Amino acid sequence: MINLKKELPFIAIAFLPFLYLAYIWNNLPDKVPMHWNGAGEIDRYGDKKELVLMLVMLVGITYFVFLIIPKIDPKGKLQNMGNKLNTLRMALTVFMSGLAIFILYSAQQKNSNPQLLFVIIGLFFAFLGNYFKTIKPNYFIGIKTPWTLENEEVWKKTHLLGGKMWFIGGIFMALTFVLPNKIQVYTFLGITAIITIVPVIYSYLEFKKISVTK
Repeated sequence: MINLKKELPFIAIAFLPFLYLAYIWNNLPDKVPMHWNGAGEIDRYGDKKELVLMLVMLVGITYFVFLIIPKIDPKGKLQNMGNKLNTLRMALTVFMSGLAIFILYSAQQKNSNPQLLFVIIGLFFAFLGNYFKTIKPNYFIGIKTPWTLENEEVWKKTHLLGGKMWFIGGIFMALTFVLPNKIQVYTFLGITAIITIVPVIYSYLEFKKISVTK
């Protein structure tokens, strides 16, 4: 059963972008900016009704997915995280709602500041990295490779390394605001690739190491 009283703060934050869109709706033109390139220049316009779909996908789906997955986790490990899972859920809800409001504001103003966006994403990555070590083995959240899911020790070691990399990588992402726009984009993508690929390779090597010693 869903505890509505506990869910109210999550629901309230998830609804903020929808309320903001309703507030600015009449001031929006029929065609609004929907996408910006790395230099912050508009490269696609769309019907303002697309903004509703964007909010549903960005905020609504995120909320419902993280509401449901702890209840359908076969191992029940996510439920055992207790308040740590709720803190992570709240952080994700706040981040997605804030990102949605940022996009709506940029669409209204017909401009975007990609440097600020990368700072926000970088700090969020750092926050997530700090939580990696608390995530129990599961099929939904974390670094899910065949080797981490097969062995709990590999899961723990991989998330310890991944957490450190995401934290440090996120800080470096936030610091890229001092770089020119195009260099900032490539640096951001490079850091993202490193903190994603290295833990996957590490999980395989750790699994092979454990397999050999057994």
